[in-house]
Amino acid sequence: MVKFAYLFPGQGAQYVGMGSSIYENFYEAKKVFDEANAVLDFDLAGLCFKGPLEELSRTENCQIAVLTVSIAALRVFESLYGNVIGIPAFTAGLSLGEYSALVASGVIDFGLAAALVRKRGIFMADESKKNPGKMLMIIGLSAQAVKEVCNKTGTEIANFNSPAQIVISGKVGGIEDASSLAKQYGAKKTLVLDVSGPFHSSLMDEAGTLLRAYIEKVPLSSARIPVISNFSAEPMVESEVIKDNLINQVNHTTRWEESVRYMVEHGVSRFIEIGPGNVLKGLIRKISPQVVVHNIEDITSIEDFKNNVKDICPD
Repeated sequence: MVKFAYLFPGQGAQYVGMGSSIYENFYEAKKVFDEANAVLDFDLAGLCFKGPLEELSRTENCQIAVLTVSIAALRVFESLYGNVIGIPAFTAGLSLGEYSALVASGVIDFGLAAALVRKRGIFMADESKKNPGKMLMIIGLSAQAVKEVCNKTGTEIANFNSPAQIVISGKVGGIEDASSLAKQYGAKKTLVLDVSGPFHSSLMDEAGTLLRAYIEKVPLSSARIPVISNFSAEPMVESEVIKDNLINQVNHTTRWEESVRYMVEHGVSRFIEIGPGNVLKGLIRKISPQVVVHNIEDITSIEDFKNNVKDICPD
C-alpha cells in the first residue's frame, strides 16, 4: 500500500463558483453547506456559487467559505473512495487549511469548526483594520536574503511556502520598501498578495489573544490521524498541543515547506489536495517534484480520481 496524505488549501484559493458542482450532484456536499448556512445564519452557499468575488474574498467570509468547500469535497471523496484507499498517514493544511485537516482527522466536528473559523476570520479582519498592512510574495530569493530584507524594512517572514517562494508580512510602508529591496537583492519577482492584512506576523498578536480565549471553550479530541502543524512542522495528536499551535499559527511563521518535507521523509509519496484550486500542487512541485499530487474539488476531478486509485492502491 502506498503511503498518502490529505492536504487542504488556505485563504487565497477561493473563486466564485467553487463547490457548486458537488453541491448540485452529491447529497454529502449539500449536507455540509446546509450545516454551514445554519451555523452562520446566512447563505454561504449563495456567496460561494454566485459571489461577488469582493464579498467572498473578505477575510471573515473567505475563511469559512474555503473550509466549507474543502469539507464538502472531502465528504464526497470519502463516500466514493474512502473504503478503497484507506486512511491517510497524515493530514495537513496551509494556514486556514489546517482547520480542514483537523476536521478530516476527527479533532473537531465540522459545525464547531465552522463557528471557530468564522470567529478566527472576524478576529483577523478586525485586527487588520487596527494594524493595516500587507503581505508580499518574494520569488527566487534565498531564506537568508529574505531575512536580511525583513531586518532592514521592519517586516516579518509569514510563510515558507517552497524553496523558491517566501511570503512576508508588515505595515504598508515596510512592504513597499521590502519589495524594492528584494529586487535589489536579486529576487526574480515580488507580488503583493490580495489579502486584507499582515497575517502570520506580530501585527496579529491581539487576534491570537482573542482566539485563545475563544478556542479554550471549544472541545477538541485527540487526532485519529496525525496533523502536521503549520507552527511546528511536526505531527500533532494531543488536543492541548493542537490548541496551542492553532493560536501560535495566527501570529507566527507558517512552515509549509518543512511540513511537506516531513511527510515525504516519513514515506508519503502521494498527496491528495482537497478543496478549491491547486495552489498546493504547485508548491509541492517545487518542494518535492518526485511525488504525485491529485486534486479533488469538483465533480470532474472527483469522478476522474477513479482512474488514479491504482496510484494509491497499486495491488
